[in-house]
Amino acid sequence: MRLMAFSPISPSECRQSCITLIGMAGAGKSTVGRQLARLLDWKLVDTDQLIESVYGVSLQDITDRLGKEAFLDVEATVICAIRAHRVVLATGGSVVYRESAMAHLRSLGPIVYLDVPLPVILERIARNPLRGLAIAPGQSVEDLFREREALYARYADCAIDAGKILPEACAKAVLEYVRADAIAAHPRHTA
Repeated sequence: MRLMAFSPISPSECRQSCITLIGMAGAGKSTVGRQLARLLDWKLVDTDQLIESVYGVSLQDITDRLGKEAFLDVEATVICAIRAHRVVLATGGSVVYRESAMAHLRSLGPIVYLDVPLPVILERIARNPLRGLAIAPGQSVEDLFREREALYARYADCAIDAGKILPEACAKAVLEYVRADAIAAHPRHTA
């Protein structure tokens, strides 16, 4: 098997300044985002960590104190304040609940959905139960998964089946999509 070498993406190859990763908690957005940022020679911004830095406490503490709806408003406010260039954004799984946040992310560049099956999500969340879920009282992770699936599909420019591939392969698949999208948006004329 031949490994493909990826050089940093040039400004002419990327039509926008950011690539946003969306998906459930445990989908691998931060892990894949680190790999993608390395391949692109860009920075990674984890929006959950950004929210934690604004409040100075863990994401779970924020969601517990505010409740789901107020947290979603805070998340959207933080997302809409992002002004970035050459950045991979790894978002919280709940970002899709606010249209304003998704419209802002869309203005920054392509949105890629890391699609991971429910059993894998449940296993990963069980390994890190304090990851900070925006979940209503009485709601289960399964409920969230079903509720969010349609929202992820609605907002994504591309979906990557990320449940069975390693993070580096997933990052390369995202990069291939972004490059193909850039070429389609700006075809080169040949003589």
